[in-house]
Formats: sequence, structure tokens, C-alpha cells
Amino acid sequence: MKRIDVIANIASGSVGPDAPEVAERLLAEYGVAGVVHAPAPGELAGCLRAVIDSAPEAVLVLAGDGTARAAAEMAGPQGPLIAPLPGGTMNMLPHALYGERPWQAVMRDCLDAGEARAISGGEVDGRLFFVAAILGSPALWATAREAARQGRLDLALARARRAFRRAFSGRLRYVLDGRPKGKTEALTFLCPLVSTALDAEEQALEAAALDPSGAIEVFRLGMNAAFGQWRDDPAVSVGRCRTGQIWANGRIPAILDGEPARLDAEASVRFRPDAFRALVPANR
Repeated sequence: MKRIDVIANIASGSVGPDAPEVAERLLAEYGVAGVVHAPAPGELAGCLRAVIDSAPEAVLVLAGDGTARAAAEMAGPQGPLIAPLPGGTMNMLPHALYGERPWQAVMRDCLDAGEARAISGGEVDGRLFFVAAILGSPALWATAREAARQGRLDLALARARRAFRRAFSGRLRYVLDGRPKGKTEALTFLCPLVSTALDAEEQALEAAALDPSGAIEVFRLGMNAAFGQWRDDPAVSVGRCRTGQIWANGRIPAILDGEPARLDAEASVRFRPDAFRALVPANR
């Protein structure tokens, strides 16, 4: 490749202040032209947009889950290849694409023998996700998790109490692929990239209704959802879908690829067969 740009958020998770210098050395080592950008946190989205619009052949994004998702969404299937390097805390998309490896090793492999791979995903009211989406009250536990991760135990406790109060107060109604209407506490949609029940080329999302029957199960399910273990919960039933409609009495809390979000009281979900193109090592 003639030009590969790198965007490093040095304030994110596991990036560190020396990451831009390391990335520049790796580009030079492999004889690749490009620019390493290290924007301030408030300038990250604008920098990402400007770099993608400048049309390099690939953009390597060293940041957290929210930035990885945003980069893939901005690029789409017609934009530059995106390599979301693991620079955050959960690193959902990077781990799905590259396994749990240091960003330097992933970058080396992409520069040494990288190739394009079409990645499918899902869309919720215009917002894309490439790993998983959780809709409903268990998603509120994500904000408690974030506060605990930042050492704000008082805030984490307050948010956990709010999540617990919301349980059973606003259940979701849904229709998936025109099947009979259902009612549940939460819905989760898993992309083929990570689903163990779907083939990587399957043209559908794995859909799960998360429907605990009591307060203890809500607490367990909330914690499992917050730490990415929702699929193993006994209150979960699983199927497949390409489209869905969801209704609630108020705005719907959600987690999209590890990042908290708020949806309107009515939301639509659909499978996206060609969401973006990833730069991956040829041997993966």
C-alpha cells in the first residue's frame, strides 16, 4: 500500500504517550508512507472524519471501542480499509478481528501481509454495530461498569441502583422477521463476526431475548451483560433475524459494541451484509 494513516488517541485505555512515535517507526520500517495523527480528545471525531475523507488506502485506528466503531461506520463499504487496533479497555472489535494481541503485533502483521476483508454488521436506527448490541434495561449496567472502571465507586453504586430500579419497569415489545410479537426485558443482537452459532458468511444476526423472571435474575443478567457474558445466562433464548422492530414506553437504553447509547421509544434493527472493509493479516 502506498499510503496508510494512523490515528492514535493517547488518552485512551492502553495506548500511552509513546504510541505515535512507535507507529511512525513501524511505518518507516515497512516503507509505507503515511501520517500518524494524535488528536486531543475533543478533536478525535473531526480528525477521524478528515483522515477518512482524504482517502488513504487504509486507516489504522488506535483507540477505544467507540472510536473503532465510529471509524468503521464513517468508512463504510466504499471507504478506506479500517484496522481498529486494540487501544481501549474492552477492545471488542479489535479482539473479534485479531484476537487478544498487543496493538504493535497487529500493526506489524497488517503492514507485513495485510488484505481486505468485508465485514458484515447490524444497524439500529442508523447507528452501526459490528460485534453486538444490547437493548433494554440491562444496558444500564454499562454506565455503572464505566464508573467502577474509573474508580468512581460512589457513582457506580448510584448507577447500579438506577439500573436495578429500571428492571421490569419498561419491558420491550418486538417483532423479528415478521414473526409473532414478543415481550422481553432486553434484546441482544450478535454479528456473524463473533457469533459461535452463525457461520462467518451467514446473512443474518443472532438475536437473543433476555427475559429474567425475578430481581435476582435481573441482577445476574445485568452483571453478565456488563461483562460480556450475556449469552451464557439461563434466561436467554436465541434465534436468527435480518430485520426487527422494537417498542418501549420510553427511550431505550442500549450498548453498541461496548459503548452506551440512547435510542428513541421505537427502534428498528437490520442486518448489514457489507458494513465496512477491514485490513486484516492474510493468515487470519
